Amino acid sequence: MSDRISLIERRLRERIAAERVEVMDDSAEHAGHAGAKAGGHFSITVVSPKFSGLNAVQRHRLVYDALDELMRTEIHALSIRALTPAET
Repeated sequence: MSDRISLIERRLRERIAAERVEVMDDSAEHAGHAGAKAGGHFSITVVSPKFSGLNAVQRHRLVYDALDELMRTEIHALSIRALTPAET
């Protein structure tokens, strides 16, 4: 597992109490893309009770806030699937 994936998983577990985190590195699919040099492309599924009562935009904001500076350094693109435990 890459260091980036480990870091993403750790941040989400620590900062939004994620019960489940699945991270797929999609970077190889974007080779040659100008932005791919600055950071990776990832798809994530994250399950957290903190998403209860929140709409999709609010859930995504929690994820972006949890990943903080990684969004400016390690991550170029992020596809998010954010669920509550009851939605899994």
